[in-house]
Amino acid sequence: MRFIGNIEAKLDLKGRVFLPSVFRKELQKEGIETLVMRRDTFQRCLVLYPEDVWNELMCSMRKRLQRWNAREQNVYRQFVSEAEMVSLDGNGRFLLTKRLKEIAGIETSVNFIGMGDTIEIWAKESTEEPFMSQEEFGKALEELFSDEL
Repeated sequence: MRFIGNIEAKLDLKGRVFLPSVFRKELQKEGIETLVMRRDTFQRCLVLYPEDVWNELMCSMRKRLQRWNAREQNVYRQFVSEAEMVSLDGNGRFLLTKRLKEIAGIETSVNFIGMGDTIEIWAKESTEEPFMSQEEFGKALEELFSDEL
């Protein structure tokens, strides 16, 4: 599964939003009907995980985190407790709960950003400026991939 792109969408009065068709088609192609949504760990946005990607992440976390270590159990608990199951309605919409909208600062418009195997949901206002300047971006890529040159 490869989600790419940056697509703007508006919420309706009930807080529902259409998942962009390009992303829905990718899910349909893979036969995925359920998504999991949670806040991002580092940024003020939400992340949609296809159910199989979420399940792989949960297995990976469970293997790394010890059940009998209080701190690690709390890390796992917090990560999982902030997640919500998401199903698309017949029109391809899903509800952004009040709690999650507040976490991400979402009011009426969002930007969906494809991140490979997940989809981020940002308040439109948060994506009006680039995440990095073009110069910073170029330098970061150069540092990350300089050993491949």
